[in-house]
Amino acid sequence: MKGSSNYLKNQVRKNLAKAALCLLVFFLIFIAAGLQTLRTMRLDVLVEGALLFSLAPLVASYYFWRKYHIFSGGWEGEKKVVELLGSRLSDDYILLNDLYLQGGGGDIDHVVLAPGGIFVLETKNWKGVVSCNGDVWNRPGKNGFKGSPSRQANRNAATIKRIVDSSPTLRQLNIWVEGIVVFTNSHATLHLSNPTVQVIKLPQLPNHIITQGKTERYTREQLEAVGKELLRQRR
Repeated sequence: MKGSSNYLKNQVRKNLAKAALCLLVFFLIFIAAGLQTLRTMRLDVLVEGALLFSLAPLVASYYFWRKYHIFSGGWEGEKKVVELLGSRLSDDYILLNDLYLQGGGGDIDHVVLAPGGIFVLETKNWKGVVSCNGDVWNRPGKNGFKGSPSRQANRNAATIKRIVDSSPTLRQLNIWVEGIVVFTNSHATLHLSNPTVQVIKLPQLPNHIITQGKTERYTREQLEAVGKELLRQRR
């Protein structure tokens, strides 16, 4: 079973299209101003205003291009997770991708329903030296940034736990849920100090999912029921 809202893929396409459209508007205004200048052989107030106005779509194009690169990097990282888990995990495991759940704090990158429990993955395709002290993270050029992957992983895990435990047919499972921050970029160097969640590199992920969790195993039918409930809770 797989479920996906294709959030990142849609964001990549939308921001690339917006960047291209804004760039096109800039060139059209610039060309029109140039033709007007050639026709009159001088820069009048109208042409100067048009050239000044053309800066707005140029700035907007750069803004959407930056967002495109950010979402593109995240999408590439998530695809690596899907490919690796798809090749290493058996049919006893269920992978749900890119979930927006009611009452959640945002997009959940991946949820792995395993015989040992549920693994909620927050994936990062960051490179360079990344440090974590508890829930405080720093990375190159982003010291003191507000986002905390560990807090997000904990929030997402809590959301999954709440949804499962609030279901009359599933709460008796006493489902085990773990949040994990997964780094997909091989050029990331991690310096960790008392992280509040498990933080691992992508190659370690399959073995962690296979070996961790409750000793009492969940059946395929039970995991499918959990998966259907989570998909039902999508926004």
